[in-house]
Amino acid sequence: MPQSNSIYGGQAVIEGVMFAGKHVNVTAVRRKTNQEIVYYEVPRTTKNWVKPLKRIPLVRGVVGILESSAKGSQHLNFSVETYAADEAGEASKDGEASTSSTAATDKPKSSGLSLSAIVGVAVAGIISFIVGKAIFTLVPAMVEQLLFGQAFENILLHNLIEGLIKIVFLLCYLYIISLTPIVKRLFQYHGAEHKVISAYEAGVELTVKNVQRFNTLHYRCGSSFIVFSVLVGVIVYSFFHWDSMWERVYLRLLLLPVVLGVSYEVLRFTNALREIPVLRYLGYPGLWLQKLTTKEPTDDQVAVSIASFNRMRELDRQMEQSSSKAS
Repeated sequence: MPQSNSIYGGQAVIEGVMFAGKHVNVTAVRRKTNQEIVYYEVPRTTKNWVKPLKRIPLVRGVVGILESSAKGSQHLNFSVETYAADEAGEASKDGEASTSSTAATDKPKSSGLSLSAIVGVAVAGIISFIVGKAIFTLVPAMVEQLLFGQAFENILLHNLIEGLIKIVFLLCYLYIISLTPIVKRLFQYHGAEHKVISAYEAGVELTVKNVQRFNTLHYRCGSSFIVFSVLVGVIVYSFFHWDSMWERVYLRLLLLPVVLGVSYEVLRFTNALREIPVLRYLGYPGLWLQKLTTKEPTDDQVAVSIASFNRMRELDRQMEQSSSKAS
């Protein structure tokens, strides 16, 4: 039967997949040198002052996005380091990762990164997200202003054209990077991540054969969030008038948290309605974009995704049992 009570998410990394559980985040990566699967396991912790913010509509979206960027960058960094070590022909260090043939331990393991390195990577991930989002927001606005700023005064029309320019930029960027071998494989692992989540939500046994039957598209994907942020931006920006390019740019930066917060709520709303006929089509723009950001995975890639998901679930159970015994 479908297992709808537990909602999981994840992300593709270099030669692997990360899944976020209730108590731990786990990344599984296949080594190029020996084809074994290694894990990077980090307990999920949230500062006490952050927890109330994650219950406030609009605010919770921005907090969740920044938190995901920080934690996701740690796992991506682990996969990059592992990939680089394999490319350089280096053997993995003892204790830095566990393999699929190693007996499970009671506590999650990290990759051996120091606390300062982990914090540095997390901060870098947040900064990269903010800078990237700011550039993606500002450049289309400046281009539209330069091309059509004096052509007409209708703000809504200006915003619509700006949104179209954003979509064109995004599609061109995704298409170009998808042509590179490493990004193509990353998008395949992205598809494998979606297949595993869909298979779990459908309540089927997580075997490669079963998982491969599912689609690479999923409503809760971050790709959908990108599309919604463009559409929401067109609406939000229409409530504010500007008299110059710099005022327009300033407003875009000032309203960016609002756009992100509203977009997150829209994503949650469309996901909640995905089983309702007619209303399910609200999520289709995001699914269309995923046709660029996901590719059909190989059986080996699906196996890595399943290993990551199963390890995450196993550690979640262990931590819940330990917590129950302690109480």
